[in-house]
Amino acid sequence: MKATKISSLENKLNKIENYISDFEKKNLKISKATVGWHLDHSLKVINTVVSSMEKSDPNLYKDNFKFLGKLLLSLNFFPKGKAKAPKYVLPPDVVLKKEIASQLKLAKENINKIEKLDKNTYFKHPLFGNINKKRVLTFLNVHTNHHLKIIKNILK
Repeated sequence: MKATKISSLENKLNKIENYISDFEKKNLKISKATVGWHLDHSLKVINTVVSSMEKSDPNLYKDNFKFLGKLLLSLNFFPKGKAKAPKYVLPPDVVLKKEIASQLKLAKENINKIEKLDKNTYFKHPLFGNINKKRVLTFLNVHTNHHLKIIKNILK
């Protein structure tokens, strides 16, 4: 587990924290969603991924990670507007500032749990297949960065 990937994700969480005050801002030219929506979604993904990994059975792990996932993670890039988030990581209709702060606190705790997980713990990504401990920090960094870029553009 590379400490740099954890540090990078911690830095992204700090950026999320800095954007909380802008949670109601919106720019329809960039996104239909508010800054708060992107913050909430990013944090839900981190917290859901870690929770799923903790519940996973490492003995059932199969490396079925798809080429598309390998390609996008190697490029450190997700294209904007090409994928639809599963319902369980969608923000509510009304995003609350206090809920974002609560999820942020949990995300900071959760990313430190990853290091202690078995190498074959995993979560099932709807497009990429199973993502195990080896790939999870890269995935979380790329996904979070994707939404931070959108937020930055909303606020320009």
